[in-house]
Amino acid sequence: MTKAINYGQLMRKAVCGMIAEVLSRVVREGLPGKHHFFITFDTTHPGVDMAGTLRARYPSEMTIVLQEWFADLAVMSDRFSVTLNFGNVPEPMVVPFAAITSFVDPSVEFGVSLKGYELVRDSGESSGEPEPLPKPTEGQVVSLDKFRKH
Repeated sequence: MTKAINYGQLMRKAVCGMIAEVLSRVVREGLPGKHHFFITFDTTHPGVDMAGTLRARYPSEMTIVLQEWFADLAVMSDRFSVTLNFGNVPEPMVVPFAAITSFVDPSVEFGVSLKGYELVRDSGESSGEPEPLPKPTEGQVVSLDKFRKH
């Protein structure tokens, strides 16, 4: 039996690779110009490590901002770690790339949503059937203008 090509998984892998490369550049060179990132992730995903107080405030999804103050950014092959300031309290966290649901850089009007493109967490075996496309959902259109500095 021929295995189907899982385009969703390939797309997620490529986008996560791009995010890893961008964050690795920030580790080496700092944030260039006005670049900054909004990274939204699933806080219930295996491997997400964050303070219990933050997990209680964000039980399913959280958006972090890498902009003016962050420390100890490190990028591994499957995750990144960073320390952020929450109410003047530095909080370290670990986020697997597989947990990311969106990545936005409002300074250049770039954003990508990874919802609906899930990585297979098992042995990688496929049934041979193509996975159905994610069903469109009715959502709210969010303007990036509110994230821009004027």
